[in-house]
Amino acid sequence: MSTPWPAPAATGPVRGRVAVPGSKSVTNRALLLAALSGGPATVSGAPPTRDTALMVDALRALGVPIDVDGEHVVVGPYDGLRGGGSGRDCRVDCGLAGTVMRFVPPAAALADGPVRFDGDPRARERPMGTVLDALRVLGARIDGDRLPFTLHASGSLPGGAVVIDASGSSQFVSGLLLSGSRYEKGVTVVHDGKPVPSLPHIDMSVSMLRTAGVEVDDAEPHTWRVAAGPVAARDWTVEPDLSNAAVFLAAATVTGGEVTVAGWPERSTQPGVGILPVLEQFGASVVPGPAGMTVRGPDTLAGVDVDLHDVGELTPTVAAVAALATSPSRLRGVAHLRGHETDRLAALATEITALGGDVEETHDCLVIRPAALHARDRPWRAYADHRMATAGALIGLVVPGVLIDDVACTDKTIPDFPGRWATLVEA
Repeated sequence: MSTPWPAPAATGPVRGRVAVPGSKSVTNRALLLAALSGGPATVSGAPPTRDTALMVDALRALGVPIDVDGEHVVVGPYDGLRGGGSGRDCRVDCGLAGTVMRFVPPAAALADGPVRFDGDPRARERPMGTVLDALRVLGARIDGDRLPFTLHASGSLPGGAVVIDASGSSQFVSGLLLSGSRYEKGVTVVHDGKPVPSLPHIDMSVSMLRTAGVEVDDAEPHTWRVAAGPVAARDWTVEPDLSNAAVFLAAATVTGGEVTVAGWPERSTQPGVGILPVLEQFGASVVPGPAGMTVRGPDTLAGVDVDLHDVGELTPTVAAVAALATSPSRLRGVAHLRGHETDRLAALATEITALGGDVEETHDCLVIRPAALHARDRPWRAYADHRMATAGALIGLVVPGVLIDDVACTDKTIPDFPGRWATLVEA
């Protein structure tokens, strides 16, 4: 077991300029589309994170030639995905990456032979039935309803229309759309259920498909139609990960400081842009400029009442800020976070309460009331969840003595988070 990491406490307002790694969400979509194109294609700005490595290794397992040189990835060329045909052993390790476990199986259905999928222990608990059942309707043969499972591919997939309930994860829709143009009939995905969470992630998938020359019709609500056809080989440039940037901007918010994130795009489909209006509700000032996006923290940190349904991945960061506010906060619409890397609602309630916080957990909401927080005799538990770890570090800026039990899990999306964080705080 690793030694707990002491989260650095801020001795004054945190001020500085940071550059965050590229977006994991954009990177793994770009890698998959590059592979489906047959290449040659490049992905520049790919972050050297665990999720990126898992996607690269998954595609290599399917026979895709990939060369990685730092943040520059070259994919292909090649003639087709390979499974376990002709006695070849084909195994995909999903780790704890939702983009691998939900995006790669729809692509692997185009391979030639069985493909076995598995992942971390927690990954075996994450919902998978929706995408696997959809693939069965589209013509795939699959043993199992969650990790580990085996997909018996035959080189092609009929495709067509499928109705799913994607209220558990937007990745169920994105996974089918990203590979759908390679199916014989394309794919039409119809959502029937409670509202789909994190819709900006589906918008990201649609936008990137169109950039790759794929015809997508999303004019009808809850329906996405992808026409059969090729995926164009192209070069992708990955913008900074705005969800990872959120915790650095939040550092300015909770300490009354000023932090600039370099390279913030003028327009983006990333849900991470949603952190800006939330920080403004807490009382911070948001100032875009040529140097990047700057947030200046307030003198008094007010509570917020926000619906985070479309930007659920920001919830741990928002909850950490709310735990330090002077009035109550209500974070709504986040029931789907129970199926993420961990049950994030239960985890946040448990860890903030362990510091002396006042948290009420409902089915789809966290109510966080002002309370004096103090470091306790046990570390803040990250639950192998990168965003839980960074949330603990954020609280540790204001609450001296906070220890994080597994800060290494931040490698999932932020290389050397402890070093980046300490550099900002110490500056």
